[in-house]
Amino acid sequence: MRVLTGIQPSGDLHIGNYFGSIKQMVDAQKDSDTFAFIANYHAMTSGGKDLSKLTMQCATDFLALGIDPEKSTFWVQSDVKEVLELYWILSSFTPMGLLERAHSFKDKTAKGIAANHSLFSYPVLMAADILLFGSEVIPVGKDQIQHVEIARDIATKFNNEYGDILVMPEFRIQEEVQTVPGIDGQKMSKSYGNTVNIFGEEKKQLKTIKKIVTENVAMEDPKEFINCNVYNMAKLFLEGDNLRALEERYTKGGEGHGHFKIYLGEVMWEYFREFREKREYFQNNQDEVREILKSGALRAKEVAQPLMEKIRTATGIAY
Repeated sequence: MRVLTGIQPSGDLHIGNYFGSIKQMVDAQKDSDTFAFIANYHAMTSGGKDLSKLTMQCATDFLALGIDPEKSTFWVQSDVKEVLELYWILSSFTPMGLLERAHSFKDKTAKGIAANHSLFSYPVLMAADILLFGSEVIPVGKDQIQHVEIARDIATKFNNEYGDILVMPEFRIQEEVQTVPGIDGQKMSKSYGNTVNIFGEEKKQLKTIKKIVTENVAMEDPKEFINCNVYNMAKLFLEGDNLRALEERYTKGGEGHGHFKIYLGEVMWEYFREFREKREYFQNNQDEVREILKSGALRAKEVAQPLMEKIRTATGIAY
Protein backbone atom coordinates (compact mmCIF):
# COMPACT_ATOMS: atom_id res chain seq x y z
CA MET A 1 0.00 0.00 0.00
CA ARG A 2 1.43 3.36 -1.01
CA VAL A 3 0.88 6.20 1.47
CA LEU A 4 1.65 9.79 0.49
CA THR A 5 1.73 12.97 2.50
CA GLY A 6 3.27 16.40 2.27
CA ILE A 7 3.74 19.45 4.41
CA GLN A 8 4.44 23.06 3.57
CA PRO A 9 7.73 24.55 4.82
CA SER A 10 6.09 27.29 6.85
CA GLY A 11 8.46 27.63 9.78
CA ASP A 12 8.48 26.12 13.26
CA LEU A 13 6.54 22.89 13.60
CA HIS A 14 3.97 22.64 16.36
CA ILE A 15 2.38 19.66 18.05
CA GLY A 16 -0.68 19.98 15.81
CA ASN A 17 1.57 19.28 12.81
CA TYR A 18 3.06 16.29 14.58
CA PHE A 19 -0.07 14.54 15.84
CA GLY A 20 -2.26 15.61 12.94
CA SER A 21 0.08 14.49 10.15
CA ILE A 22 3.73 13.71 10.83
CA LYS A 23 3.17 10.94 13.37
CA GLN A 24 0.82 9.16 10.95
CA MET A 25 3.50 9.42 8.30
CA VAL A 26 6.20 8.02 10.61
CA ASP A 27 3.94 5.17 11.74
CA ALA A 28 3.08 4.33 8.13
CA GLN A 29 6.75 3.57 7.43
CA LYS A 30 6.44 0.34 9.42
CA ASP A 31 4.19 -1.46 6.96
CA SER A 32 3.60 0.84 3.96
CA ASP A 33 5.39 2.19 0.92
CA THR A 34 5.66 5.73 2.25
CA PHE A 35 6.14 8.82 0.08
CA ALA A 36 6.71 12.12 1.89
CA PHE A 37 7.50 15.46 0.30
CA ILE A 38 8.09 19.07 1.26
CA ALA A 39 5.52 21.13 -0.63
CA ASN A 40 7.58 24.20 -1.52
CA TYR A 41 5.53 25.00 -4.65
CA HIS A 42 2.42 25.11 -2.49
CA ALA A 43 4.19 27.38 -0.01
CA MET A 44 4.50 30.03 -2.71
CA THR A 45 0.74 30.64 -2.47
CA SER A 46 1.37 32.09 0.99
CA GLY A 47 4.19 34.38 -0.06
CA GLY A 48 7.18 32.05 -0.11
CA LYS A 49 9.38 34.36 1.98
CA ASP A 50 12.73 32.78 2.94
CA LEU A 51 11.55 29.64 1.15
CA SER A 52 15.00 28.09 0.74
CA LYS A 53 15.78 28.45 4.44
CA LEU A 54 12.35 27.18 5.46
CA THR A 55 12.66 24.15 3.15
CA MET A 56 15.89 23.07 4.84
CA GLN A 57 14.41 23.69 8.27
CA CYS A 58 11.40 21.54 7.37
CA ALA A 59 13.61 18.73 6.05
CA THR A 60 15.74 18.84 9.20
CA ASP A 61 12.67 18.72 11.43
CA PHE A 62 11.06 15.86 9.49
CA LEU A 63 14.19 13.74 9.75
CA ALA A 64 14.47 14.53 13.45
CA LEU A 65 10.85 13.50 14.04
CA GLY A 66 11.30 10.08 12.51
CA ILE A 67 11.16 10.17 8.72
CA ASP A 68 13.60 7.42 7.76
CA PRO A 69 15.09 7.83 4.25
CA GLU A 70 15.78 4.08 4.20
CA LYS A 71 12.08 3.33 4.65
CA SER A 72 10.47 6.34 2.96
CA THR A 73 10.88 8.24 -0.27
CA PHE A 74 11.51 11.76 1.03
CA TRP A 75 12.04 14.70 -1.32
CA VAL A 76 11.32 18.34 -2.10
CA GLN A 77 8.35 18.88 -4.40
CA SER A 78 10.19 21.15 -6.84
CA ASP A 79 12.90 18.53 -7.46
CA VAL A 80 10.40 16.35 -9.36
CA LYS A 81 9.30 18.59 -12.24
CA GLU A 82 6.88 15.98 -13.59
CA VAL A 83 4.39 17.24 -11.02
CA LEU A 84 4.06 20.52 -12.93
CA GLU A 85 3.47 18.74 -16.23
CA LEU A 86 0.75 16.60 -14.69
CA TYR A 87 -0.71 19.68 -13.00
CA TRP A 88 -1.19 21.31 -16.41
CA ILE A 89 -2.67 18.18 -17.96
CA LEU A 90 -5.09 17.70 -15.06
CA SER A 91 -6.18 21.34 -15.38
CA SER A 92 -7.94 20.33 -18.60
CA PHE A 93 -10.09 17.90 -16.57
CA THR A 94 -10.92 20.31 -13.76
CA PRO A 95 -14.22 22.22 -13.95
CA MET A 96 -14.10 25.82 -12.75
CA GLY A 97 -17.04 25.13 -10.47
CA LEU A 98 -15.08 22.43 -8.67
CA LEU A 99 -12.34 24.90 -7.76
CA GLU A 100 -14.80 27.64 -6.88
CA ARG A 101 -16.24 25.34 -4.21
CA ALA A 102 -12.83 24.68 -2.63
CA HIS A 103 -12.82 25.63 1.06
CA SER A 104 -9.11 26.51 1.12
CA PHE A 105 -9.50 29.24 -1.52
CA LYS A 106 -12.43 30.81 0.31
CA ASP A 107 -10.69 30.62 3.68
CA LYS A 108 -7.40 32.12 2.50
CA THR A 109 -8.93 34.96 0.52
CA ALA A 110 -11.13 35.74 3.53
CA LYS A 111 -7.91 36.18 5.52
CA GLY A 112 -6.64 38.72 3.01
CA ILE A 113 -4.40 36.52 0.84
CA ALA A 114 -4.40 37.74 -2.77
CA ALA A 115 -6.81 35.79 -5.01
CA ASN A 116 -4.28 34.84 -7.69
CA HIS A 117 -4.25 31.87 -10.06
CA SER A 118 -1.85 29.74 -8.00
CA LEU A 119 -4.08 29.99 -4.97
CA PHE A 120 -7.18 29.22 -7.04
CA SER A 121 -5.61 26.20 -8.75
CA TYR A 122 -3.92 24.92 -5.58
CA PRO A 123 -6.18 21.81 -5.46
CA VAL A 124 -5.12 20.81 -8.98
CA LEU A 125 -1.44 20.86 -8.02
CA MET A 126 -2.32 18.86 -4.92
CA ALA A 127 -4.16 16.38 -7.13
CA ALA A 128 -1.01 16.09 -9.25
CA ASP A 129 1.05 15.45 -6.10
CA ILE A 130 -1.28 12.61 -5.14
CA LEU A 131 -1.88 11.03 -8.56
CA LEU A 132 1.68 11.23 -9.93
CA PHE A 133 2.90 8.47 -7.61
CA GLY A 134 -0.04 6.09 -7.68
CA SER A 135 -0.85 6.97 -4.07
CA GLU A 136 -3.50 4.77 -2.49
CA VAL A 137 -3.85 6.35 0.98
CA ILE A 138 -3.54 10.03 1.90
CA PRO A 139 -3.43 10.76 5.65
CA VAL A 140 -5.07 14.16 6.15
CA GLY A 141 -6.63 16.43 8.71
CA LYS A 142 -10.36 16.99 8.56
CA ASP A 143 -9.89 20.28 6.70
CA GLN A 144 -7.95 18.52 3.90
CA ILE A 145 -10.52 15.85 3.03
CA GLN A 146 -11.99 17.99 0.27
CA HIS A 147 -8.62 18.14 -1.53
CA VAL A 148 -8.48 14.36 -1.76
CA GLU A 149 -12.07 14.30 -2.99
CA ILE A 150 -11.16 16.85 -5.67
CA ALA A 151 -8.22 14.65 -6.72
CA ARG A 152 -10.63 11.73 -7.05
CA ASP A 153 -13.04 13.81 -9.15
CA ILE A 154 -10.26 14.88 -11.50
CA ALA A 155 -8.86 11.33 -11.74
CA THR A 156 -12.32 9.99 -12.57
CA LYS A 157 -12.74 12.47 -15.45
CA PHE A 158 -9.27 11.63 -16.79
CA ASN A 159 -9.79 7.87 -16.54
CA ASN A 160 -13.19 8.13 -18.21
CA GLU A 161 -11.43 9.70 -21.16
CA TYR A 162 -8.27 7.58 -21.39
CA GLY A 163 -8.79 4.40 -19.34
CA ASP A 164 -7.73 3.36 -15.87
CA ILE A 165 -4.35 5.06 -15.79
CA LEU A 166 -4.63 7.01 -12.54
CA VAL A 167 -4.98 5.25 -9.18
CA MET A 168 -8.01 6.36 -7.16
CA PRO A 169 -6.76 7.64 -3.75
CA GLU A 170 -8.51 7.33 -0.40
CA PHE A 171 -8.13 9.70 2.53
CA ARG A 172 -7.41 8.40 6.02
CA ILE A 173 -8.09 10.20 9.28
CA GLN A 174 -7.19 9.21 12.83
CA GLU A 175 -10.37 10.33 14.53
CA GLU A 176 -8.78 10.86 17.94
CA VAL A 177 -6.17 13.31 16.64
CA GLN A 178 -7.79 14.85 13.59
CA THR A 179 -8.12 18.20 15.40
CA VAL A 180 -5.36 19.05 17.87
CA PRO A 181 -6.45 21.82 20.28
CA GLY A 182 -4.47 25.02 20.55
CA ILE A 183 -3.88 27.04 23.70
CA ASP A 184 -7.27 28.74 23.20
CA GLY A 185 -9.21 25.53 22.55
CA GLN A 186 -9.59 26.13 18.80
CA LYS A 187 -7.81 23.96 16.27
CA MET A 188 -4.07 24.50 16.65
CA SER A 189 -2.94 26.69 13.75
CA LYS A 190 -0.30 29.33 13.11
CA SER A 191 -3.01 31.50 11.58
CA TYR A 192 -4.76 31.54 14.97
CA GLY A 193 -1.55 32.23 16.90
CA ASN A 194 -2.39 29.42 19.34
CA THR A 195 0.41 26.92 18.73
CA VAL A 196 2.85 25.10 21.00
CA ASN A 197 6.07 24.52 19.09
CA ILE A 198 7.91 21.21 19.21
CA PHE A 199 11.44 22.59 19.18
CA GLY A 200 12.87 25.55 21.05
CA GLU A 201 13.86 26.54 24.56
CA GLU A 202 12.20 24.74 27.47
CA LYS A 203 11.38 27.97 29.31
CA LYS A 204 9.80 29.49 26.22
CA GLN A 205 7.71 26.37 25.63
CA LEU A 206 6.50 26.37 29.23
CA LYS A 207 5.64 30.06 28.98
CA THR A 208 3.39 29.25 26.02
CA ILE A 209 1.78 26.33 27.85
CA LYS A 210 0.99 28.58 30.81
CA LYS A 211 -1.14 30.69 28.43
CA ILE A 212 -3.55 27.80 27.80
CA VAL A 213 -7.08 29.00 28.47
CA THR A 214 -8.73 27.25 31.45
CA GLU A 215 -11.77 27.71 33.68
CA ASN A 216 -11.50 29.71 36.88
CA VAL A 217 -11.98 27.07 39.59
CA ALA A 218 -10.85 27.24 43.21
CA MET A 219 -7.73 25.15 43.87
CA GLU A 220 -9.36 22.94 46.48
CA ASP A 221 -12.35 22.07 44.27
CA PRO A 222 -12.54 19.08 41.85
CA LYS A 223 -12.09 20.04 38.23
CA GLU A 224 -13.64 18.94 34.96
CA PHE A 225 -11.06 17.33 32.69
CA ILE A 226 -13.14 16.30 29.66
CA ASN A 227 -13.41 19.84 28.25
CA CYS A 228 -10.18 21.17 29.74
CA ASN A 229 -7.71 22.44 27.13
CA VAL A 230 -4.74 21.33 29.24
CA TYR A 231 -6.08 17.79 29.60
CA ASN A 232 -7.03 17.52 25.93
CA MET A 233 -3.47 18.45 24.99
CA ALA A 234 -1.91 16.18 27.62
CA LYS A 235 -3.85 13.11 26.49
CA LEU A 236 -1.98 13.25 23.19
CA PHE A 237 1.15 12.28 25.13
CA LEU A 238 -0.31 10.01 27.81
CA GLU A 239 -2.07 6.65 27.88
CA GLY A 240 -3.08 3.92 30.30
CA ASP A 241 -2.18 4.42 33.96
CA ASN A 242 -0.50 7.76 33.35
CA LEU A 243 -3.62 9.23 31.77
CA ARG A 244 -5.87 7.80 34.48
CA ALA A 245 -3.57 9.25 37.14
CA LEU A 246 -3.96 12.71 35.62
CA GLU A 247 -7.75 12.31 35.55
CA GLU A 248 -7.70 11.38 39.23
CA ARG A 249 -5.70 14.51 40.04
CA TYR A 250 -8.41 16.59 38.34
CA THR A 251 -11.31 14.96 40.17
CA LYS A 252 -9.56 14.86 43.56
CA GLY A 253 -9.08 18.60 43.82
CA GLY A 254 -6.31 20.32 45.74
CA GLU A 255 -4.42 21.36 42.60
CA GLY A 256 -4.94 24.28 40.27
CA HIS A 257 -4.77 24.35 36.50
CA GLY A 258 -1.34 25.89 36.87
CA HIS A 259 -0.07 22.59 38.32
CA PHE A 260 -1.49 20.69 35.35
CA LYS A 261 0.16 23.12 32.94
CA ILE A 262 3.56 22.56 34.55
CA TYR A 263 3.00 18.80 34.38
CA LEU A 264 2.05 19.08 30.70
CA GLY A 265 5.26 21.00 30.05
CA GLU A 266 7.33 18.27 31.70
CA VAL A 267 5.59 15.49 29.79
CA MET A 268 5.93 17.29 26.47
CA TRP A 269 9.59 18.13 27.01
CA GLU A 270 10.44 14.52 27.82
CA TYR A 271 8.37 13.16 24.90
CA PHE A 272 10.39 15.11 22.33
CA ARG A 273 13.81 14.66 24.02
CA GLU A 274 15.12 12.09 21.52
CA PHE A 275 13.78 14.15 18.61
CA ARG A 276 15.65 17.24 19.83
CA GLU A 277 18.91 15.27 19.91
CA LYS A 278 18.39 14.03 16.35
CA ARG A 279 17.51 17.52 15.21
CA GLU A 280 20.76 18.88 16.60
CA TYR A 281 22.67 16.25 14.62
CA PHE A 282 20.96 17.07 11.33
CA GLN A 283 21.22 20.79 12.01
CA ASN A 284 24.98 20.34 12.22
CA ASN A 285 25.08 18.17 9.08
CA GLN A 286 23.05 20.07 6.49
CA ASP A 287 24.96 18.60 3.53
CA GLU A 288 23.78 15.16 4.62
CA VAL A 289 20.20 16.46 4.65
CA ARG A 290 20.63 17.76 1.09
CA GLU A 291 21.96 14.40 -0.07
CA ILE A 292 18.99 12.62 1.50
CA LEU A 293 16.60 14.94 -0.36
CA LYS A 294 18.42 14.49 -3.69
CA SER A 295 18.36 10.71 -3.31
CA GLY A 296 14.67 10.82 -2.47
CA ALA A 297 13.92 12.94 -5.53
CA LEU A 298 15.64 10.39 -7.78
CA ARG A 299 13.54 7.59 -6.30
CA ALA A 300 10.38 9.66 -6.71
CA LYS A 301 11.25 10.33 -10.35
CA GLU A 302 11.68 6.60 -10.97
CA VAL A 303 8.03 6.18 -10.01
CA ALA A 304 6.73 9.33 -11.70
CA GLN A 305 8.37 9.02 -15.11
CA PRO A 306 6.76 5.71 -16.27
CA LEU A 307 3.31 7.05 -15.37
CA MET A 308 3.99 10.28 -17.22
CA GLU A 309 5.01 8.30 -20.30
CA LYS A 310 1.64 6.53 -20.20
CA ILE A 311 -0.15 9.86 -19.82
CA ARG A 312 1.83 11.51 -22.63
CA THR A 313 1.03 8.60 -24.93
CA ALA A 314 -2.66 8.51 -23.96
CA THR A 315 -3.16 12.25 -24.40
CA GLY A 316 -1.18 12.49 -27.61
CA ILE A 317 1.58 14.68 -26.15
CA ALA A 318 4.07 11.95 -27.09
CA TYR A 319 4.58 11.75 -30.88
